[in-house]
Amino acid sequence: MTAIDHRARRDNKKAARATATQPQPQRGGLSKAERSKRRTGWLMITPAVIHIGLWTAIPVLATFYLSFTDYNIFAAPQWIWFENYIEMFQDAVFVQSIWNTIWYTFWTVPVSMALALIVAVALNKGLKAQKFYRTAFFLPQVTATVAIAMVWLWIFNPQYGLLNAFLGLFGIPSQAWLVDPQWALWSVILVGAWQGIGIKMLIYIAALQNVDESLYEAAALDGASGPRTFWSITVPMLKPATFFVFIISIIGAFQVFDQIYVLTDGGPANATTMMTYEVYRSAFQEFRMGMAAAQSVVLFAFLLVMTLISRRATREDD
Repeated sequence: MTAIDHRARRDNKKAARATATQPQPQRGGLSKAERSKRRTGWLMITPAVIHIGLWTAIPVLATFYLSFTDYNIFAAPQWIWFENYIEMFQDAVFVQSIWNTIWYTFWTVPVSMALALIVAVALNKGLKAQKFYRTAFFLPQVTATVAIAMVWLWIFNPQYGLLNAFLGLFGIPSQAWLVDPQWALWSVILVGAWQGIGIKMLIYIAALQNVDESLYEAAALDGASGPRTFWSITVPMLKPATFFVFIISIIGAFQVFDQIYVLTDGGPANATTMMTYEVYRSAFQEFRMGMAAAQSVVLFAFLLVMTLISRRATREDD
């Protein structure tokens, strides 16, 4: 055996000993340290998982179950299959509440989004006292909805309201904004669109600050006008933020309740009755918890469908 063979055998033994001293992967290809990290991760998220299970998952499952029962709190639930759903869609008031909610969403979401975008672009230009304006526009978002509704009750008052006083300066006759079925829903839409500007504006401002300024500089060198720059650079760069704002706006519009309760109580003649208000009326005025659960399931289905449609429409952009 040559010296070269002895050297090769010695190197092979050293390599074998080095391999033996290295930590071997455990079951599933994970080392002991990796398994410890995984256990630590699960331990850290356990409180959140328990919270979601207790306060979200279980109530959701209970709602689906109760929607197939006749339950009035005072007696045990009685299984009645789809009778709540059949009765619900035969109820003219609930059907009207669906259309009212869709109409409310159709107007408040795009109007508030458009106004929020315009305000965000204006406040992102380094205007004087922009902190004051940002605070002023965002203040309604953090103010109690009931307090805001009380202010708008005074604005819409047919005798001494601010809106009729302003229109009187131009010779326009006074209107019973919240009492007339022709104007009641439009009045609620106005309040909803106005109140929703603040949070959308804040999201748009945050998104605008992440847009590369070199894009605007290049557009200026090419001689692009302000509107051209807005539509060709600002709007496309804000598409992710716009999708997020659109989703939360739809969810918020379908869940409108406070201002309806304070401003109109669902009237006049159910002209402003929304799906959430029907859920409240079934549950806490008529004590029909099974019917209220079925109405909540239908509301959830509307929100799910609208979210999926919006997600599909923006999939290519993402």
